[in-house]
Amino acid sequence: MASPRPTSRILSRGDTVGFLFFIVLGVGLAVWAVVHSVITIIEALPNRDVRVAAPFLDTVAQAPLGPDGAAVPVELGSGVVVASELPLASLWALVIAETLFAAVVVTVVALLLVLTAGILRGRIFSRRHTVMVSTVGVVALVGLAGVPFFRNMVANGALARISEYTYERGLVQTVDLPVLFGAAFVAALAGTVFSVGDRLQRDTEGLV
Repeated sequence: MASPRPTSRILSRGDTVGFLFFIVLGVGLAVWAVVHSVITIIEALPNRDVRVAAPFLDTVAQAPLGPDGAAVPVELGSGVVVASELPLASLWALVIAETLFAAVVVTVVALLLVLTAGILRGRIFSRRHTVMVSTVGVVALVGLAGVPFFRNMVANGALARISEYTYERGLVQTVDLPVLFGAAFVAALAGTVFSVGDRLQRDTEGLV
């Protein structure tokens, strides 16, 4: 009877250095996301003079770009507005958006680190890795769709409060659909590759 093929190995020095570098980058990204979100929420919770990034559509403003600082019309694509206060629904949307952003980044980084550790130990395809890859894809898609959606609610509330509900900026698409569809395609492709790879590997091991 043939002995089972080994599925793990000791990390080489190069693998270890690369993995540690990846860990440092991942942890740094996760910490940045959490700190950024916490600071944004803390600054907004008093609900006074809240800075909000807002996309615009067909909105013309004056900028001192002409000779001697003369005003020149420019079309705004995005900008930062300061609302004296936000409607309660918009304030909660801000908290949800920032919490979701931090949670998505931390989850994706953690899963990718675990996945990388498993791959470096010699086991590329497995059911566990397939689940991880699929989960990363789903979580990333939730972030790509959910965070812009809630941030758009914040922008709508800020502009409504500033204009006393008289400003109409039109329908602004805040979710980048090409990026969303592209990410969905990559996630589906990666999940399929790992699933098929796991099945082929198990079939091959069964023949040894």
